Amino acid sequence: MPLKRTVGVGGSNSKTELMKLSNMSSDIKPISVDEYRLRIEKACNLMQEHKIAAIYLNVGTNLLYFTGTKWGASERMVGALLTSNGELQYIAPNFEISTLNGYVVINGNINGWEEHENPYEVFNDVLIRLNIESSVIGIDESCPFFISEGIREASPQASYVNAKPITAGCRMRKSSAEIQLMQRAKDITLEVHKAAARILTVGITTTEVSEFIHKAHIKLGAPKGSYFCIVLFGEDTAYPHGVSNPKALEENDMVLIDTGCQLHGYNSDITRSYVFGVPSERDKEVWDQEKMSQAIGFNAAKLGAPCGSVDDAARGYLISQGYGPGYQTPGLAHRTGHGIGLDIHEWPYLVSSDNTPLDVGMCFSNEPMISIPGEFGIRLEDHFYMTNHGPKWFTTPSHSIEDPFGYEA
Repeated sequence: MPLKRTVGVGGSNSKTELMKLSNMSSDIKPISVDEYRLRIEKACNLMQEHKIAAIYLNVGTNLLYFTGTKWGASERMVGALLTSNGELQYIAPNFEISTLNGYVVINGNINGWEEHENPYEVFNDVLIRLNIESSVIGIDESCPFFISEGIREASPQASYVNAKPITAGCRMRKSSAEIQLMQRAKDITLEVHKAAARILTVGITTTEVSEFIHKAHIKLGAPKGSYFCIVLFGEDTAYPHGVSNPKALEENDMVLIDTGCQLHGYNSDITRSYVFGVPSERDKEVWDQEKMSQAIGFNAAKLGAPCGSVDDAARGYLISQGYGPGYQTPGLAHRTGHGIGLDIHEWPYLVSSDNTPLDVGMCFSNEPMISIPGEFGIRLEDHFYMTNHGPKWFTTPSHSIEDPFGYEA
């Protein structure tokens, strides 16, 4: 039976599709103060377990996660010392303190420094005042080298370790509130995908599609629009993160769109691949293999099993179909998936070397892309989270190459 034109792809325009969209996030709430306090309590328990007196949280995701304080990183030291008994000591330039107070959710003492002063000496003074200057201090794993070295030089009497057992130990397992935020962000992005597919027409550029996707995210309730966007057509789809000079759309091209947004800091990240026009038998063969690989990875996600077992299962199937071996192309050139939360890529990872046991609350992408250089690539990316009963999809995977969004399912 001959394949038919892809359902839901083409036939509309940007103006029409934007007019159809309405806010999907007006009822969603950010993380509560009580949850931030529970996070700090868990961090304290982990610090005591690992015999760490305090951890330094640099501006960025870890500071946001534990304190609710959102601040941009720069050459100036801004962060917080969280002790094992739950005390918070912020460190910031004096001229920023009044502004910083407006962003702080969990209060703590703010230790200021003037522009001509050494902020790392201020850090040392805090250690001395807390009587932990000779203790084990964890350093935020995302902390820039110049800050970690500044701390070490100013406070050589302390012992320094990676704070990852505390930061990742808390952040890897998401709460119900975090999962709700990611669920809504992903729901929004899936609707954007559907709308983007409908605006496709011969000659449209990747820039035009990306601009529409950004506007659609905003219209649906993601205030900052697209957090990122990859749009590829034809042979360009074989390259996971794009090419320097992407082509315009032609009839019967493979289309790959990978995009996401943020809702109260939490990320969505969904990829859809389909044909603009009529898929060929070759397109269908590879698309079906990609869908099967994604499903096999999902079914391999068992509580207590290592994260790497998901990658092994998805990759093993593709190898059995003649791809690879390993990371060679044609085949799956990257890991099967990544953790997601406040960072779009965070631990743990669905890669064979990650032995972290799968546990309730962990959230992952599942995207075992088939890349065929010189021909095309197909990536179907949905996310799942681990429950007491095993994995659960955030979004329903693509239905078929002829009906990717399941309109006729």
